[in-house]
Amino acid sequence: MTSSSPTVLVWRRLLRHRQAELSLAFLILLLALALAAPLIGEARGIDPAMTDLFRRLEPPSAQHWLGTDELGRDLFQRLLDGGRISLLVGIAGALLSAILGAVIGVVAGYLGGRLDSLLMRFTDGVIALPLLPLLIVLAAIDPRKLGVPPGIAQSETFSLYRIIAIVALTGWTTAARLVRAETLSLKGRDFTRAAQALGARPLRIMFRHILPNAAGSLVVATTMSIGNLILLESTLSFLGLGTQPPAASWGNMLAGAQDLMRDAPLLALLPGLMIFLTVIAFNFLGDGLQEALDPRSERRL
Repeated sequence: MTSSSPTVLVWRRLLRHRQAELSLAFLILLLALALAAPLIGEARGIDPAMTDLFRRLEPPSAQHWLGTDELGRDLFQRLLDGGRISLLVGIAGALLSAILGAVIGVVAGYLGGRLDSLLMRFTDGVIALPLLPLLIVLAAIDPRKLGVPPGIAQSETFSLYRIIAIVALTGWTTAARLVRAETLSLKGRDFTRAAQALGARPLRIMFRHILPNAAGSLVVATTMSIGNLILLESTLSFLGLGTQPPAASWGNMLAGAQDLMRDAPLLALLPGLMIFLTVIAFNFLGDGLQEALDPRSERRL
């Protein structure tokens, strides 16, 4: 890799964006701590799901670095576990939304005609739906009534995958519109016409030539959507429709702390602060990527 390669130039421009650089460092640290949460808990000899009512609402100490919650569970360890769930939902949901939106957008933009009109009207219909009530309705559906075995429907893993699927099915519209607009611009370029002249099939042109050239804008949109999906997951968990206890997420930690704001404000302050910092960090990182992927920003810098 030479110093003038596109990847190096993008990386240099990203690191010149101070807020994006700090956000990237914060997110890498947060992700590393969240992934290492089971190892950290094992090293400290703490089970974040184990309750001890005799040690509820303890202040920070050498054993419990941030104190304990209303059920005597270690608050620091639950913050790490909650971060793993919230980040998984945000990142996985954003990636699934990007894939779904990219496929719909590139097909609509390249093939055009009635299919384009049908797909875009469907996209408009999803955008027009009130998002939070729609998510609440989807999350409130009892999977057992849809034929899912009770043992699977009540498991923590199924609950997590279900939330990821719900946020992905409602978050693809931005990616679809963005990729469609890029496709309309790219399908008239010389490299697309050359591929058509050489007899390349539409699927190959769409996914081998057009979509990679629209990847920059899609990456930026996906990065910025992660914060929004983390907020949505936190909202659903706060309402009791997302990640179910005893599994921790920042949203259900806030729900459990809402009656203890006066006696133990840290229980609400810390998960709320983590949600705020994580969403802001992803938004700053998205801004930095947008400038870094724009060649014109080199002249401005």
